[in-house]
Amino acid sequence: MELLKSIVLILNVISAASVIVLVLMQHGKGADMGAAFGSGSAGSLFGSSGSANFLSRATAVCATVFFASCLALTMVSAPSSKTSLGVMSDVKQSATVASGVQQQAASPVQNKIPE
Repeated sequence: MELLKSIVLILNVISAASVIVLVLMQHGKGADMGAAFGSGSAGSLFGSSGSANFLSRATAVCATVFFASCLALTMVSAPSSKTSLGVMSDVKQSATVASGVQQQAASPVQNKIPE
């Protein structure tokens, strides 16, 4: 089980790094707006952007792999018991402890002063 968790974690880190690199390598959508007004090709300013290139398709694939590996990592790391509440398992215990502390603070303590 630890081997599977390690493989999924490595896949998650590699896909996250590749998404970051691919997004930074892409050409911005608004980078040609200044040239579009002056060169007479203003039809591409607000029109369709054309077909997707290799970088945008690779980004979509890497993002899909990243999301899938995040879900797989969550499923692999989850405790195996069916009775677990996950993140909220300690909330009920904390609430009962806090209410007990509040009840103790609300009850006055009577100190007898010796005469």
